Amino acid sequence: MLQEGVDFYFNEDGLMVLTAAYHLKRGRCCGNGCLHCPYDFEMVREPRKTQLLEARKRKKENE
Repeated sequence: MLQEGVDFYFNEDGLMVLTAAYHLKRGRCCGNGCLHCPYDFEMVREPRKTQLLEARKRKKENE
């Protein structure tokens, strides 16, 4: 579980992952398809946007 107010963490591959808290502070979607995007990938181009939204929906259904 992510802590509130934490801007990033490192995943199992050692890559930095930005949290939803970071993105909310930023104030807009950057268009990179970030894992924790709270803006529903609004700036991501199709077809990637649809793929990301479907993957997020599947993940929620499996939780």
